Amino acid sequence: MAVYTEVSDEELSAFLDTYDIGTVLSYKGIAEGVENTNYFLHTTKGSYILTLYEKRVREDDLPFFLGLMQHLALRGLNCPLPVNNRRGEPLGRVAGRPAVIITFLEGIAIRRPTAQHCGALGAALAKLHLAGQDFTMQRPNALSLEAWAPLFAQAEAQADTVSTGLAERTRRELASLADSWPRGLPSGIIHADLFTDNVFFIGSEVSGLIDFYFACTDAFAYDVAICLNAWCFESDASFNLTKGRAMLAGYQSVRRLEPDEVEALPILCRGSAMRFMLTRLVDWLNVPPGALVKPKDPLEYDRKLNFHRHVKHARELGLAA
Repeated sequence: MAVYTEVSDEELSAFLDTYDIGTVLSYKGIAEGVENTNYFLHTTKGSYILTLYEKRVREDDLPFFLGLMQHLALRGLNCPLPVNNRRGEPLGRVAGRPAVIITFLEGIAIRRPTAQHCGALGAALAKLHLAGQDFTMQRPNALSLEAWAPLFAQAEAQADTVSTGLAERTRRELASLADSWPRGLPSGIIHADLFTDNVFFIGSEVSGLIDFYFACTDAFAYDVAICLNAWCFESDASFNLTKGRAMLAGYQSVRRLEPDEVEALPILCRGSAMRFMLTRLVDWLNVPPGALVKPKDPLEYDRKLNFHRHVKHARELGLAA
């Protein structure tokens, strides 16, 4: 979440007049994240999030995202629900942007997760994968293997200003991933961006999953790889095997990984690290002037890539024999 577009009091008032959510008592921008503009709304009827869509989110994809949240909530997954306006529609416009109001979830995001948090997250991820199996809409992953070379092309000329040798390391890694990327793995709806700031906890229990705006149809194990990278590394770039073991055990307590998924997990972790290194690199080099946003460090994922180059089996990521 972030703030790229400022919404005036007049624009907000006119927009909220189309909803039946009470009178606004307060609102403020949310600075975390890098994709959309978000405001926290507190009204006489409750608390909500106002999201304005920009950057990589295509307006044509919004029915998928909003429909998915409704589908998952109906199947017991605790995620935000889009609020319909007075016309019975979830989507409107404010400040020239497509916009939606969603319900607010209780809980806190854990910045330094424990192994217990990782285990709970693994189980929640598997429940998401199972709950999405009968969702009828599909959306290709726009940020998978085929997108990485074009992304790198946007940043290649300046990559070495971020880290010496980054351009050459990335070229070699992209070629290696293209040669070895797995195909035909069990697939369905994945979240594709389940970082720690997108999971809420009350105590050690998951209370909600948010920010479904990268959700797509792709390999379940790729989603697991994204979470291993996001949750199981320490600040010194070391992989915490205890956290990896807990996450994978939590996942498998709900949905067992198939043998081909286990075999593919190391390369999927490399690919996940590449995807987030590249999008962070592009964002790092192209922050809009005046945006209330803190770009995330692409080199964090360059370091994770370096770890994964040496991983040969999922056991090294914590999978029980």
